[in-house]
Amino acid sequence: MNAVGSTLVPYSPAFLGHSAGPQHPERPERLAAIVAALQRTGLWERVAQLEPEPADDAALELVHTPEHVAFVRELGARGGGQVDADTAMSPGSLDAALRAVGALLEATDAVSAGRARNALCLVRPPGHHATPTHAMGFCLFNNVAIATAWLLQERRAERVAILDYDVHHGNGTQDAFVERTDVLYVSTHQHPLYPGTGHWSETGAGTTLNIPLPPGSGDDVYQVVRERIVEPAVRRYQPDLLFVSLGFDAFYNDPLAMLRLSVGGGYTPLLRSALDLADELCQGRLVVALEGGYDLNALAVGTSAVCQLLLGEAPASDPLGPAPAQRAPATTAALVDAIRERHDLRG
Repeated sequence: MNAVGSTLVPYSPAFLGHSAGPQHPERPERLAAIVAALQRTGLWERVAQLEPEPADDAALELVHTPEHVAFVRELGARGGGQVDADTAMSPGSLDAALRAVGALLEATDAVSAGRARNALCLVRPPGHHATPTHAMGFCLFNNVAIATAWLLQERRAERVAILDYDVHHGNGTQDAFVERTDVLYVSTHQHPLYPGTGHWSETGAGTTLNIPLPPGSGDDVYQVVRERIVEPAVRRYQPDLLFVSLGFDAFYNDPLAMLRLSVGGGYTPLLRSALDLADELCQGRLVVALEGGYDLNALAVGTSAVCQLLLGEAPASDPLGPAPAQRAPATTAALVDAIRERHDLRG
């Protein structure tokens, strides 16, 4: 690992060994495109790279039931198979999934202990749909939720905030913490869309904050949501460490959804805001974990921009540009007002 103050990037070639099928959108090429872009721009050599170890059952069971852990392990030991209509395992999937959890655990350990300033976990399979009892939505184990639970168990933090910027609602992360007040879970997501959860009225113990956005919502909508909901909620909560579950599937050209974020005008402000919040509230402690995103160009350009931000630099100009013009989506003003009222953010 590089010197204290560095950006830690856990990554393993084992992540490329997971396959859910030859035509599946969550494919190894996603991560290969990211690593190639970081190497091409010289960013790869400037971060502290880490080969993560596989997580053990004790860590997995901080969130998942023993039955679920045994199911995934047994299916992996048989060489894989179909979990549900969307989720499958190949011979390399179990090792990849265990190392994905391990990547989050080791990054969280390093950042919370001050051995790294922040971290960007380039992992697959993703995690935020995996519930305590089920694998689903391309996810086997919930990487961020497990790292969050470990952080709290180890008393490295009293309060943790998770900002879920994937286009799909992180139902698994919500399920893990919905009745706990030591985790603030904030999700922006397209609605309606898989998995069908994440209505703004779902608040649990009061620290679950869902922001379901209509198809067509783009950079301008996210700016309002960030400034009027996300940032006030996180500042009020005062977390000790901040996670970002980052999916690039809200990008305007993603094949699985219909939000319209650009890299330069959408994702970059979201991650700059997360960095600013971490600096203001958490002594810079920020851990970013890859979730979804299925356009290879957006993954490559977006991750490079995030890496530059974590390194303390202004990202390069966005070669992908803004979303093509189209009819404006339904207004979100009433939705924003309703969420602010529900969570008492009106001051």
